[in-house]
Amino acid sequence: MSAVSPYLLLFRNAGPESHAHLTPEQKTARAKQWNDWVAGLVAQGKLQHGHPLGLGGRVVAGVNGGRVTDGPFAEAKEIVGGYLFLTVADIDEATAIARQCPGLADGLVVEVRPIVDRSPVLGDVQAVGG
Repeated sequence: MSAVSPYLLLFRNAGPESHAHLTPEQKTARAKQWNDWVAGLVAQGKLQHGHPLGLGGRVVAGVNGGRVTDGPFAEAKEIVGGYLFLTVADIDEATAIARQCPGLADGLVVEVRPIVDRSPVLGDVQAVGG
């Protein structure tokens, strides 16, 4: 068996307005496209897990987390709407999978990121779990 590497697909620009132009029938068809795409990745053993993200939440920033605001907001330009955690051969395979994302037709942006064992910025911060 060949080696696999973990990659994260992040779905950006995924607020409610990205689907506002769709009719209820089109939304149902798009949901089926997503479900079929995800089921195919699971059947191939490439998708480990993934979830949509809720529209609410909080943003923590500043020294000692001194700034806490409600958000991110659905109207934000770069909202992250969900993710898929893949195990594939390389970034080219992860990119090929991202290019098949049904949401691209609705203006979704898919960011392909490698999962690494240590922080590329701080170095000694290690991964946990899985």
